[in-house]
Amino acid sequence: MVGPPRAFPLAVLAVAVLGTGNAHAQPAPPTPALIAGTPCATGYKACVSLGDQRAWLTDGAKVVSGPIDVISGGPGQETPSGNFAVEWKNKDHKSGEHKTPEGLPSPMPFAVFFAAGGIAFHEGTMDRPSAGCVRLPRAEAEKYFNILQVGDKVQVIGG
Repeated sequence: MVGPPRAFPLAVLAVAVLGTGNAHAQPAPPTPALIAGTPCATGYKACVSLGDQRAWLTDGAKVVSGPIDVISGGPGQETPSGNFAVEWKNKDHKSGEHKTPEGLPSPMPFAVFFAAGGIAFHEGTMDRPSAGCVRLPRAEAEKYFNILQVGDKVQVIGG
């Protein structure tokens, strides 16, 4: 058998040379540049570091405000990390999920929603974890509400 045994190794060689979709054949995605003095990647208008409990507003290339102290979600209600975009805003939002001790909808002033499940930047108490949102002091919540617009990119970096 002279013919077939030689053809088989050539076919294997052709697959190896032409590629099989192996990840090694794909170039690695570029590492995003960081904004000086932050853990934030360029291209985002807002950035939150869950580990540091701090946030920044940027113009996409440099810090325009921050860092500021924030409060994020607690155990079982963690703020999700990832890359998001502002979906909608409501200056006088009241939660449909969470109630005050009196049983009324919890206020979420200056709410800027950026992640599924009702996750937002908003004014709130800074003395205990949130139910997943990123709470800000009043002046900062108002600033985030006024600066961030629907479609702006938000980066939340895990702890």
